[in-house]
Amino acid sequence: MDLTPLRCLNNSISRFIHLVTCRISTAMPAEKDYINLVSLLKLVKPVLDDITNHKAPLDEALSTECDELDTAVNEAREFLEKWSPKTSKILCVLQSKPLALKIQNSSVKLCGFCESSPSAQICIRESQNLKLGQLSEHIEEILKSQKDGKTNPSADHLTEIIESFSLRLSQELLNERIALEKEKQKAESSNIKTELDQISQILELISHIREFVEKIKSVNNVQIPSYFRCPLSLELMWDPVIVASGQTYERAHIQKWLDQGLVRCPKTNYELAHKNLIPNYTVKALIVNWCNENKVELSNNSDKVEDVFEARKVLEEEGSVQSSPEHSYVHSRSESASSAVSSIDYASTAPEIGVSRMSVNYPFTPPNGASPSLSGKFYNSSKTISRMLSFPSDSLHNELTSTPHVEKLVNGLRSLSTEVQTASAGELRFLAKYNTENRVIIGQCGAIGPLISLLHSDNELIQEHSVTALLNLSIDENIKSRIAEEGALEPLIHVLKTGNTGAKENAAAALFSISLLDDYRVKIGRSGAVKGLVDLLKTGTVRGKKDAATALFNLSIFHENKARIVQAGAVKYLVGLMEPCSEMVDKAVALLANLSTIVEGCSAIAREGGIPLLVEIVDMGSQRGKENAASILLQMCINNSKYCRSVLQEGAVPPLVALSQSGTPRAKEKAQQLLSHFRNQRESAVARGRS
Repeated sequence: MDLTPLRCLNNSISRFIHLVTCRISTAMPAEKDYINLVSLLKLVKPVLDDITNHKAPLDEALSTECDELDTAVNEAREFLEKWSPKTSKILCVLQSKPLALKIQNSSVKLCGFCESSPSAQICIRESQNLKLGQLSEHIEEILKSQKDGKTNPSADHLTEIIESFSLRLSQELLNERIALEKEKQKAESSNIKTELDQISQILELISHIREFVEKIKSVNNVQIPSYFRCPLSLELMWDPVIVASGQTYERAHIQKWLDQGLVRCPKTNYELAHKNLIPNYTVKALIVNWCNENKVELSNNSDKVEDVFEARKVLEEEGSVQSSPEHSYVHSRSESASSAVSSIDYASTAPEIGVSRMSVNYPFTPPNGASPSLSGKFYNSSKTISRMLSFPSDSLHNELTSTPHVEKLVNGLRSLSTEVQTASAGELRFLAKYNTENRVIIGQCGAIGPLISLLHSDNELIQEHSVTALLNLSIDENIKSRIAEEGALEPLIHVLKTGNTGAKENAAAALFSISLLDDYRVKIGRSGAVKGLVDLLKTGTVRGKKDAATALFNLSIFHENKARIVQAGAVKYLVGLMEPCSEMVDKAVALLANLSTIVEGCSAIAREGGIPLLVEIVDMGSQRGKENAASILLQMCINNSKYCRSVLQEGAVPPLVALSQSGTPRAKEKAQQLLSHFRNQRESAVARGRS
């Protein structure tokens, strides 16, 4: 009796259960269905054991049913592996339902071949009681009514969908719209008509949800006029901009739309001729007047534009030294030909950057108005100072400033007044945020030295404004060199150790920026910064940990720094960040790939329990993660034979074989080298045994 179909099915079920147990997230809308499928498949396993023990004959029909269930389980597993929090929630539920039902039906049919078995009876009973795909029922009903020409879904159904998929928040609704538009682009390029029709119907449903949400949204119980709402987020606009189609949107939301590679106007669906965003001062003035009349506070409370988004995006791109088809960015080591090359995609995470920012209101300033002045009676006016602390909107800071104005701000940095220092550093921070010419003017006006001095300020806000201003200025290559030459390292390390959350994160990012200068990669490593970065890796927010990992990665390119990073205890925290629930698996593995090229790094990875996690990443990680995990395992096994035994005990061979056939070119090479090393080790052991 050929038991191959049974073994394949058993293996597929085990892999599926393991994947769901390790990877399923509450963010996935079909989470309950997958958990229920795991419970069902656990009941199928004893039935397979009964068949193996000849309690049921393995005829051709049963063998076919095993193959069908095996196919269904693998299809569901592949779907789950491809899922990410950035995919459409509604599309995920609709696509996962037929996969779940296929497993359910195949399980019942398979158990029907062994009806006399108690295990099969339990499985059939539990399967019949299982309710799968319930979350999609309301969606399917609305989509069917849309297809039949009924244009107004019931409020109850819409409310149910909004609550089930957490679409009440404007950000969630925007994310769902963007995810669907990206899927639509893929379907259009692939010319898959059925999928395109389904996505178009879901987008129509999203339009109904948006209209429904717009009716029930208000501020201070005051209904917001539709023409003051951003068409993307439905929120009151505070920084309205005009796009090429002539439509007005909130800057942060349309920028997010464009950053996702979407080229059509969300409202008109026409392709945009360019991506320029022009401030709509008329609408801004009307919104301010409406807010004043209705006693509504106009502030950026919904989705803030991060202060250093642009800075980090540019800096991380500078950190890449060569591109490859498989990776967004590849950082390579230059000083050692024998070292493994680690790859990491830091820039892809730039939108996730979170920076502590002053909670301020943004009063309207006319297009030809100047920013608040620091001269004359301004210093003596507390009212004007409080006005200064409310910075103009980003659209104004994106415009060119003047040398006299910046000189006044630089004088303000030297003021004895804490309020004036705060206001001056804060405005310089925002002026340097986007505009290249502004950075040059600020650098020429002598702001760098005073900003560095303020890094030692006892005032947390001054410290945060100053470090963020320096980070934004460091986008300019010449200014970056001057920041380093004027002695910024020690003050930045001071901020890294003593600052508030936002200041620490931006200090880490600034150190990364300076580390792009070859000479300073060595100086930073010898300056004591590594300990502060490792501490941030341990205690920081997710953003802080990412900033620390980015800086440590770049420092680790210089061979001398690897031992420092290991000795500072980084490996323990990096191994913890390889857990499937972490948002930093790829970053942690990339940095560990650099550290594994020294003996101390290999020892620390093994000591901290990294081998099982690395094998799991080789099996189920991203392409980049698999590549770097295989590289680490190869370094460890070459370094010490005892690591070979540990890696083999974790079941690394099957995923390595799969990687050697379907990974990236570098991943294939590492997997093949490691498998070859295992074979050589085994042959040597056999030869020793014979002798």
